[in-house]
Amino acid sequence: MICFPNAKINLGLNVVSKRTDGYHNIETVFYPIPVKDALEIVNAEKLSFTQTGIQVDAPMEKNLVIKALNLLKTQYEIPSLEIHLLKAIPFGAGLGGGSADAAFMLKLLNDFCKLDIADELEKIAASIGADCPFFIRNTPVFATGTGNIFEPVELSLKGYHFCLIKPDVAVSTPEAYSLVTPKVPAISLKEIINKPVSEWKN
Repeated sequence: MICFPNAKINLGLNVVSKRTDGYHNIETVFYPIPVKDALEIVNAEKLSFTQTGIQVDAPMEKNLVIKALNLLKTQYEIPSLEIHLLKAIPFGAGLGGGSADAAFMLKLLNDFCKLDIADELEKIAASIGADCPFFIRNTPVFATGTGNIFEPVELSLKGYHFCLIKPDVAVSTPEAYSLVTPKVPAISLKEIINKPVSEWKN
């Protein structure tokens, strides 16, 4: 069984406040884009994991696909699998590739193993990473909290062309957030995205 985890972009990102748990409260609009990895699982005699495409310098157990698998294994009977991940979403750029892979792995395992836990997947995904729950529903949302509280938004950028440019630079998320002074915005992104796209730049 195969699926194609996609990337997302943030249409605006306001860091609203610092939390006591070390994270930050934000507001942003998550929007899925058609830049995709490929993730395949098949039955096997023992677990194996291979990864091609963009190389990620991390051991197997650190990969979010394996973390998603191991998380479900603690609660459900999961057979031995041969897993292959073709990586095409650049990392270190806020595109959510690793989170997408984990979320799609949860959905893939739910279907493959007939677990019937679709209603629980967002909650399970949240324990893997802040961006993971978004990719369970994978539709445009206004996100608050740590990026885990969603409100659907009526937003379609169909007909627009995206030009995604990823320089050969990776930015650490914790480091980036540590350099931001939190502030409640004068105008919420929820209001801004209701304006014509030509006015967003203002």
